[in-house]
Amino acid sequence: MRYVAAYLLSALSGNASPAAKDIKKILESVGIEADDTRLAKVISELKGKNVEEVIATGYGKLASVPAGGAVAVATSAAVGSGGAAAPAAAEEEKKEEKEESEGSDDDMGFGLFD
Repeated sequence: MRYVAAYLLSALSGNASPAAKDIKKILESVGIEADDTRLAKVISELKGKNVEEVIATGYGKLASVPAGGAVAVATSAAVGSGGAAAPAAAEEEKKEEKEESEGSDDDMGFGLFD
């Protein structure tokens, strides 16, 4: 995953076709020693591909993976519909957070550090 992330960082910074030295430089800047075998695999898999298209294809594949509810479906739907579903998903998340925080200490009658 770190190799893919470094490749994407390099590609998004304007380098259309990152080389091994570009990815190694990014990884070494955060103290990660690059494995040449894995690095070569990432470069060979992504060589000649448009990063945005690869990401869009990945979102499509993630839509079919069950990930604990409607959040993943809403995210993939937002990508497919141009972001129309994103505000609805954000509102649902906020509601869930409020519900959790309202009754967290009230159930037991005392707090953890009281």
